[in-house]
Amino acid sequence: MVGLVLVSHSWKIAEGLKDLTSEIAPTHKGIVCAAGLEDKTIGTDAIRISEAIKEVNDGDGVIVLADLGSGVMSSETAIELIEDEGIDVRLADAPIVEGTIAAAVSAMCGSNIDAVLKAAEDTRGAHKVL
Repeated sequence: MVGLVLVSHSWKIAEGLKDLTSEIAPTHKGIVCAAGLEDKTIGTDAIRISEAIKEVNDGDGVIVLADLGSGVMSSETAIELIEDEGIDVRLADAPIVEGTIAAAVSAMCGSNIDAVLKAAEDTRGAHKVL
């Protein structure tokens, strides 16, 4: 199953999102948070993100979802750090909450990495209020 790595500056945000996602996609067990710094203070760390990618990879690929600018930059660096390890990892251009939920449901249904990435990125234009 395609794994998901949640990158947020806030450990609390990522853990809360993981909890929410596990309620909506309960059979998806490959979701890992790479959020905050080691001491759970605000920040992002490319090494922690690269370790999370390796942890969640089961051979079907990994989608990384990030919250803000430097979270995206740290994710890009993390992907570069492990580029020689043969992991198919993609950084989603998606809102972290909506994208994570859509990606998790798609992965849980057995979709491949391209379809999971598309599900996440298709949430970019979702309207919440009509």
